[in-house]
Amino acid sequence: MAIKRRIDPAEGRAALQRWITESDEGGETALPRPLIAMAVRYSLEELASRAEGNSVEVRVPPFGVTQCIPGPRHTRGTPPNVIELPADMWLALVSGRISWEAALATGKVSASGLRADLAAELPLV
Repeated sequence: MAIKRRIDPAEGRAALQRWITESDEGGETALPRPLIAMAVRYSLEELASRAEGNSVEVRVPPFGVTQCIPGPRHTRGTPPNVIELPADMWLALVSGRISWEAALATGKVSASGLRADLAAELPLV
């Protein structure tokens, strides 16, 4: 079942590409918040479409959340497999600027549960 997209893919790719370009030049902190939000939301939708499922919840506060990875589905309360991280770390993972293992080592990524591992799914671009 295909996910329902809320972000136009062309606009989302453009926002993500701008984040990548700006971070190459060291100016990622100067990016407007709506652009960062669009890049995060687009990449979360892309992850959900590539790794369809409901066993892992990925949270990038305050911009978005998605469920992905095939496996057991949870229906109530806090899911057993949760990944939470800041937007800059998420976009670095998505763009391949940092590996999953290196991101975990920074302490900025909270990953709980047996299935809370995105190494096989990242980078997206």
